[in-house]
Amino acid sequence: MGRKKHAPKHGSLAYLPRGRAKSILARTRYWPEIETDTPTLLGYVGYKAGMTHVFAIDNRKGTPNYGKETVRPATILETPPMLVCAVRAYTKNQNGLRTLTEAWMKNPPEELERVFTIPENFNTEENLQKIEKNLDKVAKIRVIAITQPKQASVPKKKPDVAEIEIGGGTVQQQHEYAKTLLGKAVTPPEIFKEGQCVDVIAVTIGKGWQGPVKRWGVKILPRKSRKTKRGVATLGPWKPPRVRYSIPRAGQMGFHQRTEYNKQILKMGTDGKEVTPKGGFIRYGVIRGAYMIIDGSVLGPEKRPIKLRHPARPPKHIPEEPPQITYISLESPQGK
Repeated sequence: MGRKKHAPKHGSLAYLPRGRAKSILARTRYWPEIETDTPTLLGYVGYKAGMTHVFAIDNRKGTPNYGKETVRPATILETPPMLVCAVRAYTKNQNGLRTLTEAWMKNPPEELERVFTIPENFNTEENLQKIEKNLDKVAKIRVIAITQPKQASVPKKKPDVAEIEIGGGTVQQQHEYAKTLLGKAVTPPEIFKEGQCVDVIAVTIGKGWQGPVKRWGVKILPRKSRKTKRGVATLGPWKPPRVRYSIPRAGQMGFHQRTEYNKQILKMGTDGKEVTPKGGFIRYGVIRGAYMIIDGSVLGPEKRPIKLRHPARPPKHIPEEPPQITYISLESPQGK
């Protein structure tokens, strides 16, 4: 008699229910506190172009490959400048954050009309003065920034709107910094630096409605099974007389919001030709402007907006300097 195969179901119950994300642009539920003398934005939004591989010198002390040239997978993001359209101030009470007011730029871009209706007149100076008068009550200052997909190879005109918190410095310094950003474009080198770790927040690839074998990895029943082979064998005990949430059932798979912590930025640049492979990225095309190389894989398909954030729990063992990149593969992914 052979030993019975042990095949429990796979998948964590921590993310139930596995429903579809509300928006294709992930929302940031937490902003970290950073200790710097000067204020800075804590996040950015780029577009996933595809993957390649790079050769780099391992600079992590204590690893078996320290000082050696290693090959590692990498993800390329196209990062066109983001336009800061508004400054928003929050107060805090026993119920949490409450919006005090927001000051919008005077002539927002026309693309913003694709997202929501823009008022004809903006009391920019009046609202900025209101924030200044209530700085003693202000707990958080954030900016409302939009992406500019027309400067990337993303086939859409509607911008993605993101609220990004300002960290570091005092509230007074954050307010002055926000006023200098209002109506101007920001780029990733103003927020991050090469070698730094970032958190990646995005929506995963959607796979639609899937059965329990693909969704939970349950065992396929023998050929002579009655009724079904790709279903779960038992739906649970008689008592309690209901199907428990932990039973693997069919349902939505993919298109869930997830956060990946501490992805290292290998390189940032302004000329996309340096990283575009021959023939362009599959299902994306050619990177025309600024780009960012992230170590490892990044969730989501091509063209998906990817939110980058200062690390919520920064690692201590990864050096702040980026590894020396000796080679970036530009070979055609289609073999041409």
